[in-house]
Amino acid sequence: MRRAPTILHLDMDAFYASAEQAAKPSLRGKPVVVGGIGPRGVVSTASYEARVFGVRSAMPTAQARRLCPNAAYLTPRFTLYRRVSDQVMELLHALSPLVEPLSLDEAFVDLEAGGTEADTAAARAVGERLRRDIRRTTGLTGSVGLAGAKMLAKIASEQAKPDGLVVIEPGTERDLLGPMTVRTLPGVGPATAETLRRAGIHTIAETAEAGEAELVRLLGKAHGTGLYAMALGRDERPVVAERDAKSISVEDTFDVDLTDRTRVRAEVTRLADRCVERLRAAGRSGRTVVIKVRNYDFSTLTRSETLRGPTDDPSVVREAAARLLDLVDTTGGVRLLGVGVTGLADFTQEDLFAQLATEKAAEEEAERERRVAAEAAREAADEPERPRRWLPGLDVIHEEHGAGWVQGSGVGRVTVRFEQPWSGPGRVRTFPVDDPALRPGEPLPLVGGPQSGGPTEPPTGPAKEDPVQKDPAQKAPAPQSSAPATLPNSVSARAASEPGTGPETESGAGMSSR
Repeated sequence: MRRAPTILHLDMDAFYASAEQAAKPSLRGKPVVVGGIGPRGVVSTASYEARVFGVRSAMPTAQARRLCPNAAYLTPRFTLYRRVSDQVMELLHALSPLVEPLSLDEAFVDLEAGGTEADTAAARAVGERLRRDIRRTTGLTGSVGLAGAKMLAKIASEQAKPDGLVVIEPGTERDLLGPMTVRTLPGVGPATAETLRRAGIHTIAETAEAGEAELVRLLGKAHGTGLYAMALGRDERPVVAERDAKSISVEDTFDVDLTDRTRVRAEVTRLADRCVERLRAAGRSGRTVVIKVRNYDFSTLTRSETLRGPTDDPSVVREAAARLLDLVDTTGGVRLLGVGVTGLADFTQEDLFAQLATEKAAEEEAERERRVAAEAAREAADEPERPRRWLPGLDVIHEEHGAGWVQGSGVGRVTVRFEQPWSGPGRVRTFPVDDPALRPGEPLPLVGGPQSGGPTEPPTGPAKEDPVQKDPAQKAPAPQSSAPATLPNSVSARAASEPGTGPETESGAGMSSR
């Protein structure tokens, strides 16, 4: 534990949804939900306006639509989110060489490693400057927590949401944590919380009072010992600049259960190729191939096979995944498939036996793909082109009307709203889905529109200058009274006006929530 709050945790506010509101003027101040839009989709992020209705990340999209039917339901645009994330991470690296990203919108920073003085005033000044720089650079808001340990800094940023800053002074940890629910602590999920509840333990103070021996008896040595230390506010984990990935995987959920075994095998092959692409992009190889199968009844099975050595050969991963699939009964229907690689390494050990075994199969597969491609070309020449699919939220460009985004499509028509981040709400027009003048576009920058003469950042709200005090243990927004409350446990500052009415509930998905 440090003697000064020089560990910073940044969490962007409702990141995906806020980015969409900044990009689409007509959605500012309105409920926005980003995630899968199909019948089995899941919410990635909900704006604060949508959270008022009970919409939360990881909720099925169908349930979100029942709670908030008038929200804008948009497909994620990860190209935009990664671009904004890179801008934010660049600002963090300017503060310190020790930056530990947790997701696209969340990271720890060791301020002392960047030369910040080990005192509250200096750390607070850095945090406030970071918030201003993020808003100026991206047009979005982020919440900052400062403390002497990573766990506490993350709790502080959660209490600062939305668009605020909370400082937890070293020495006040136990008073601050005491009344909080035990679910606040990292690693305490529903199962652990239920075990503690049955033992009469509900708050962090009660967890500390139970003692280490009782927690070890209830949860086991490793979990019990760690939980007791966290209940006392102890967290010695350093900020690590490079987080070593333990696995790389991809998965897909299908709108309709797959019952055709040939289709299931084809999907596993496709997922294996995507997994290898991510593996190679990370410069890694893997030793163990894993498949994940979720059946029609939500039962989930995993199967794994360990190879003779690490590999990034797509044919080897495909063959292993196919062998694993043969061990799973999929006749009842499959709703989700996944392929992953674990046991990662920075080198590959060529599996000559696997290469010899798959060389002939690879040649046959290539020949089959050539035949299929030739047949598809002949069919395309005989049949009209299938209409393009326009997903809500995606960028488009029309030759006459310029840049816009898809509001919706169906019955052979697509509705587009033509507006840019630096403009006001734009006009809506409808076109045939196969209109040759309409084509997919790329995300526009959120601030400083080119040759627009517009503002340097989108008009997301009034200026936020005057700070008010906020109790970091209180989850609801601060009272609107003009008389700030001063608390001994913490030093906090947040914006006078807030973009929403409730606290952040996502962890970031991934991006994450992320």
